[in-house]
Amino acid sequence: MKELNLIDMHTHTRYSDGELTPDELIIKAKNEGLGTIAITDHDTLLGTQNITISSEKEGIQVINGIEISTKVPIGLMHILGYDINIYDEKLNEKMKELHNISLYSVSGIIYQLKKDYDIVFSTEDILEILNRKSNIGRPDIAKLLIKYGYVSTIKEAFEKYLLEANRKCGKAQKGLPMDESIKLIKDAGGIAVLAHPITLKRSKEELDNLVGQLVGYGLEGIEVYHSEHSQENCEEYLKLADKYNLLISGGSDYHGPNTKPDIELGRGKNNIKVKKLTLLDRINSRKN
Repeated sequence: MKELNLIDMHTHTRYSDGELTPDELIIKAKNEGLGTIAITDHDTLLGTQNITISSEKEGIQVINGIEISTKVPIGLMHILGYDINIYDEKLNEKMKELHNISLYSVSGIIYQLKKDYDIVFSTEDILEILNRKSNIGRPDIAKLLIKYGYVSTIKEAFEKYLLEANRKCGKAQKGLPMDESIKLIKDAGGIAVLAHPITLKRSKEELDNLVGQLVGYGLEGIEVYHSEHSQENCEEYLKLADKYNLLISGGSDYHGPNTKPDIELGRGKNNIKVKKLTLLDRINSRKN
């Protein structure tokens, strides 16, 4: 029997690197016993803009969201934006700029794979990626490597080919400055939240200092619960949330059974079932 009213504030559709359409994701959430999901595609709002079914009729609360790539010298930083105006002109224009950067990056990696490993994809397959309006990136190349039989999983594709190819390309890190990412979200009426702090690869003291800096830019929340977080991580991030009076969020970072086979919608990797988050309380209070 499914548990009802679970919350997942971090999911992806095929408009970034997920596998399901927005409608399919909503139906899956309903079938899995979730009450609320946020669609947080990487650097695009097309997922939420292309929902065609009524989430209310399906009994699912769908929060408009985005996950913005953000430049940092160490580790990986993403800033999540929630309850945003998905048609905000400036935010959409900036996401188009990031999409154009992705076109150059993907093209460079494809060339590097040919140069280093004599891996060649068909023109049709390459153009299918480059002509998409949705967000594109290394996961799309990983899927081609699987299709052509070079690897069996996306993880293997990164470890065997893509990390090194990307390094050799010498491309500047995709993303926006920290302060700009947060300002874009806030100017679009949204709430800015630090995604999966574990990927920042900082010591506790370094992370504390960085979160303090982000709060100064307008950060309002932190993703305490995530599939890559241990119980110890969650406790550390709860302390940061308390120290800086940050809203608490959490999500599985669901992509799909092929992209991230060990992560389940609404339950993540470690079957953590979240039913209450202060971030969601804040979002719902704004609607009243």
